[in-house]
Amino acid sequence: MTIKEIFDTMEYGPAPESAAEALAWLVDQGSRFGHFINGEFTTPGEGFDSKNPATGEVLASLTQAAQADVDAAVEAARKAQSGWAGLGGAGRARYLYAIARLLQKHARLFAVLETLDNGKPIRESRDIDIPLAQRHFYYHAGMAQLMDSELPDAEALGVCGQIIPWNFPLLMLAWKIAPAIAMGNTVVLKPAEYTSLTALLFADICRQAGLPKGVVNIVTGNGAVGEMITAAKVDKIAFTGSTSVGRRIREATAGSGKALTLELGGKSPYIVFDDADIDSAIEGLVDAIWFNQGQVCCAGSRLLVQEGIAERFHTKLKARMDGLRVGNPLDKCIDVGAVVDPVQLDTISSMVAANTVGSMHQAQVEMPEGGCFYPPTLIEGLSPADPLMQEEIFGPVLVSCTFRTPAEAVELANNTRYGLAATVWTENVNLALDMAPKLAAGVVWVNGTNMFDAAAGFGGVRESGFGREGGWEGLAAYTRPKSKAKQLAKVEAFGGNGAPADPLDRTAKLYVGGKQVRPDGGYSQAIYGKPGALLGHVGLANRKDVRNAVEAAAGAGKWSKTTGHLRAQILYYIGENLSARAEEFAARIDAMIGKKGGAAEVEASIQRLFSAAAWADKYDGQVHGVPIRGVALAMKEPVGVIGALCADEAPLLGLVSVMAPAIAMGNRVVLAASEAFPLAATDFYQVLDTSDVPGGVVNILTGSHAELAKPLASHLNVDAVWSFSSSDLSAAIEAASACNLKRTWVNNGTATDWMQDQTKRFLQEATEVKNIWVPYGE
Repeated sequence: MTIKEIFDTMEYGPAPESAAEALAWLVDQGSRFGHFINGEFTTPGEGFDSKNPATGEVLASLTQAAQADVDAAVEAARKAQSGWAGLGGAGRARYLYAIARLLQKHARLFAVLETLDNGKPIRESRDIDIPLAQRHFYYHAGMAQLMDSELPDAEALGVCGQIIPWNFPLLMLAWKIAPAIAMGNTVVLKPAEYTSLTALLFADICRQAGLPKGVVNIVTGNGAVGEMITAAKVDKIAFTGSTSVGRRIREATAGSGKALTLELGGKSPYIVFDDADIDSAIEGLVDAIWFNQGQVCCAGSRLLVQEGIAERFHTKLKARMDGLRVGNPLDKCIDVGAVVDPVQLDTISSMVAANTVGSMHQAQVEMPEGGCFYPPTLIEGLSPADPLMQEEIFGPVLVSCTFRTPAEAVELANNTRYGLAATVWTENVNLALDMAPKLAAGVVWVNGTNMFDAAAGFGGVRESGFGREGGWEGLAAYTRPKSKAKQLAKVEAFGGNGAPADPLDRTAKLYVGGKQVRPDGGYSQAIYGKPGALLGHVGLANRKDVRNAVEAAAGAGKWSKTTGHLRAQILYYIGENLSARAEEFAARIDAMIGKKGGAAEVEASIQRLFSAAAWADKYDGQVHGVPIRGVALAMKEPVGVIGALCADEAPLLGLVSVMAPAIAMGNRVVLAASEAFPLAATDFYQVLDTSDVPGGVVNILTGSHAELAKPLASHLNVDAVWSFSSSDLSAAIEAASACNLKRTWVNNGTATDWMQDQTKRFLQEATEVKNIWVPYGE
């Protein structure tokens, strides 16, 4: 073909990348790999083949880890952890910086090996995956350097078990390992069975960087190895993968005391308004859904386009689809490469074949013979409830429906069990910034998509998991407050058969929706003081009372939209009204607990209310310094409805310390009062009644924590559950929370010093970070 003919046709000629160096590296290793444990590769054993999905060619033989291999890796990590943490942040930073430099020096080798093993186009490996992996190690080298000065009260968790998927093998490794070792942890990582080769090359890089033995350990194998790591004696599990597996990990780790972060599936909306730059929106959509063959957890796989431009948009989109190039991933002119494995290809094909509604357009492109290839596909005219609009396909398949108004767009976008990412296309910045807070997603991109950086946290809500990776907020997943945990003994209520101290009975009811209500079951429990005198009765709440309280809290959603200033004024008012009755509350606490500590507890409660009020309009987000012409706004949003089992040993302070920061951030709460000493809580709702607290924002139940824990933790409209109960309920709460993967914060039987002000820790747990990316410029 002559140059003139090329200009006439504008066809792309082949531009193949040589695989020689990557294949030579595999041959140099004997094309067989063991595990990387304690700084050395083990002798290769029986296992499985790693294949090139574009050709079916075997690239190398990998070893299937056994229990002994996982045990050895965990033991090596445990042995190395104290010394690694003891290096200090500056000492660790040197090693992370060295790893980042080596990743740069071997960038092309990593890119080609990633494409061979995964099937993604070389342009994506070369220009996105590998540079971002380098960026994470550079960024977290800086985080390590700053840890001692900027996070003086934080320490490493210990040994972290990490399990990563096959869609971004090296990048997911960087997301997991870089922050973990920067903060002083050591790791045992399992790469995906399909795509382990760049993880093993990374192990070789760790050796070249002189990383101390045992800091990074890599074991290969199938899902059974992930189960072994989850069950091992590690201090944290970090998992990226499917929601179904994430749910099983939540159940398996329940009650173990292991920290857990989950970055799971998604069905992200891609919303296009009628004032959008249509051509730009279509180019963005190509990136959103056909990037990495659609094998992206945050892929914009649900197209929501405003009705007035839908026909024109779909016509242009189909023409653009027909111009995509599918083929050899090592060809730098290719847009769409190979699906990772025949099993995944079959899953995509069967899900599309099972669909019987809407109209389908598959790109009119030349498809390669052989290999795991699937054509770019659009299915339009679906309704929100159709399976393909709800279920993650994880392939190059886009589904579409229309909307008329912004309010309808929000409802359609949020009509999913997931909440990972969302994209908004509009030329109206007011509309964009109005939409972003309303979308149930951990990340929102405005007029762009798939923007990532180590400085901006990434993660989801709902069944897309919890926790963030990247940024300052991501470090919380790999650190804990420095403290010596003390065991918390069960606080038992006093018994007795004496007469009431006051013959005038005041019936203590539940507090639901701003009203005092009788318990559904109609049962009450006597509360006695230490000498045996009857102090009063409280209602015994049951699961129906939990239902009613959650319904009231859900109905008070407008509280989340109020200003921090307004919430602060109400909290100050609560504090003032409690102060006016301080002596009464102190006497009640003294009578219940049989000690002279009531006055101090009431004063501390007033201070907690004032602290939460002070923070209500000051617990700000950030503007992250990301390498784009634009900003990434880290906005702190309320979690939603929080259920909490309050401390038994501090009947007023334990309740106020939970309630005040939660409602300061715009959450609504369902509080199970101290089981042993509940009368302070039932007196406290009288203070709420006189303090302008809207009905449903605070709901107070009394009764057995064991009876209330599971209904709270399994309720689908509860977004988080906290437990500071002296009853051993952590395992039950974490297991029940797996139903919708809600956030949990439990004490695992350890005591809390309630006299110490920990408001900032509560504020952190009471908020989700949403990163909103806003590019600007012509």
